[in-house]
Amino acid sequence: MEGAKATVCMREITKTFGSTVANNCVCLDINKGEILSLLGENGSGKTTLMNMLSGIYYPDAGQIFVNGSEVSIRSPKDAFELGIGMIHQHFKLVDVLSAAENIILGMPGNGRLDMKVVNEKILNICSLYGFDVDPKQKIYDMSVSQKQTVEIVKVLYRGADILILDEPTAVLTPQETDKLFAVLRNMRNDGKAVVIITHKLHEVEELSDRVAVLRHGQYIGEMVTKDTNAAEMTNMMVGRTVSLNIARPEPKDPKPRIVVDGLTVRDIDGVKKLSNVSFAANSGEILGIAGISGCGQRELLESIAGLQLVESGSISYIDPETGKQVELIGKDPRTISTLGVALSFVPEDRLGMGLVGNMDLTDNMMLRSFRRGKSMFADRKSPRSLAERVVNELEVVTPGITTPVRRLSGGNVQKILVGREIACAPTVLMTAYAVRGLDINSSYTIYDLLNQQKEKGVAVIYVGEDLDVLLELCDRILILCGGEVSGIVPGRGANKREVGMMMTKLGGEAGK
Repeated sequence: MEGAKATVCMREITKTFGSTVANNCVCLDINKGEILSLLGENGSGKTTLMNMLSGIYYPDAGQIFVNGSEVSIRSPKDAFELGIGMIHQHFKLVDVLSAAENIILGMPGNGRLDMKVVNEKILNICSLYGFDVDPKQKIYDMSVSQKQTVEIVKVLYRGADILILDEPTAVLTPQETDKLFAVLRNMRNDGKAVVIITHKLHEVEELSDRVAVLRHGQYIGEMVTKDTNAAEMTNMMVGRTVSLNIARPEPKDPKPRIVVDGLTVRDIDGVKKLSNVSFAANSGEILGIAGISGCGQRELLESIAGLQLVESGSISYIDPETGKQVELIGKDPRTISTLGVALSFVPEDRLGMGLVGNMDLTDNMMLRSFRRGKSMFADRKSPRSLAERVVNELEVVTPGITTPVRRLSGGNVQKILVGREIACAPTVLMTAYAVRGLDINSSYTIYDLLNQQKEKGVAVIYVGEDLDVLLELCDRILILCGGEVSGIVPGRGANKREVGMMMTKLGGEAGK
């Protein structure tokens, strides 16, 4: 066995799903006391490879060695017994249970559990690595960052020495990311092997010791992080030179297109999600919305689109042709859409809103256009052409346009959803998490599409998670904290740390 310090050796690993080859003869070493970044475009096989190591999938061919011995990992239980734990992008926690109860859930035990002993062990782990967890706190009372911490402590509690984190900073503020990185470095210094799957190259440069790259399911190579840079890593992932500059053309003759005044929204439980929110979104401009997860971004966009009940306030749409002001509150989503207001919302459950998983690409395009038909038969020719165009322009990886969207990777599902909404030629385009989980190349394609809309005079509202992108792409940034506006800053010259502080400065929920 080569690589004396390698705690995991994956050799000639192959995995197929029908005719799609997810991994093809991949060889990868994971070393103790090291943070390894696993890079690749969407559909390159990163998560599939790690899912085989964590027992979610079983390889069709190849061998896995852990600490020099060949192993067979047929379930997450097998992986835990070998000291391997994976923290997924979407957390697997029970909201009504406490942190400690989630951490021990499903573990074998004899007789009654002594929760005092459990809590002490959790606090010892927290003390060792620098976590901040209250074992008795309920999950539903936690921030996204705290939930992620519970997931990491959960795998450490079960004895994991090899940790895999899938997109660990996707919904964290810069300050929360700093805390996570400090913890991961402490784990590395304690001899743990840490693997992170991420698309944020500046974080790869800051955190990892080594980088391994997959492309089209094949292992391309590895580099010592300090000896490479973002451009070289991107070129290796994509197989050609990619520009890493986001264009930001100056807005031309910006005029108010959507004016929100004093908007207040409560959820079905009566909790205030938005409180007295006021702003204007201008034509020919990209307005960014920044905020930690759950601070009202979703409710704001859904209110404008007519999908959310509004307690008070007004939302006005100003017609670009006539200059006439139209009140949107009280109008149904179809009427609002007819005015030219398009909502491209990419939630965590990508197939739960906007697309139907069992329908193919053509039929999902037709969801937007079937009412325009002039006969009892739906027009399938135009949606088919649109599907082909989106697949070609956004480089969607799919066996064909007749493939059900549920069979595509999350990133490719996203491209279809965003591409369809942009193709509607809206006057207001709202995108939420448009590049969530997308690789560098695909993300820059989306940024270019948004800038093209901006230059056509469309008012673009962009809800994003990556502050670096918000600061580089947007003309203005509205910052939400606890459902309230904590500030609106120009994108040019804004300070990332200051915006991060504004995202958390109000504290607590809007309804408190």
